[in-house]
Amino acid sequence: MELRVQGAAIAGVEVLPSRVFRDPRGWLIEIFRRDEGDPRLLPAMGYVSMTRPGMARGPHEHAEQTDRFFFGGPSVFRLTMWDNRADSPTFQGKMVVECGSGAPAVVVIPPGVVHAYRNIGAVEGLVFNCPDRLYAGEKKKGPVDEIRHEDDPDSPFQPE
Repeated sequence: MELRVQGAAIAGVEVLPSRVFRDPRGWLIEIFRRDEGDPRLLPAMGYVSMTRPGMARGPHEHAEQTDRFFFGGPSVFRLTMWDNRADSPTFQGKMVVECGSGAPAVVVIPPGVVHAYRNIGAVEGLVFNCPDRLYAGEKKKGPVDEIRHEDDPDSPFQPE
């Protein structure tokens, strides 16, 4: 599989193909280096999620948080993003990225960009995220920075 990007680029979104380092033991892929990218977007935490084949997560957006997703497999994902920032030069733009097994990638998604991903492969898939904000703030005592669109049947943000 090769990394596929459809639609116009969205301002502030970075799609970074990941280099795979292989040796007799297996492989290694770097998903974050503090000497690459914007130093203001250093991760505050990291987590991994598993998504079953055919299932979607999102769409949602963040007011302040920047996500740094890594799609590495063992499945394939279709990530759909919509620019919901009225002051953005790419406002209302839509971008679709297919990545994962065979085409690993890191995708950096800034605040105000609605995003959803679907596992379009045949097996469970893992997604890692290293956002620049803590979920629910320090000690999980703050508000959750998430605007959910999943439950709105009239939402213009429908994952593919």
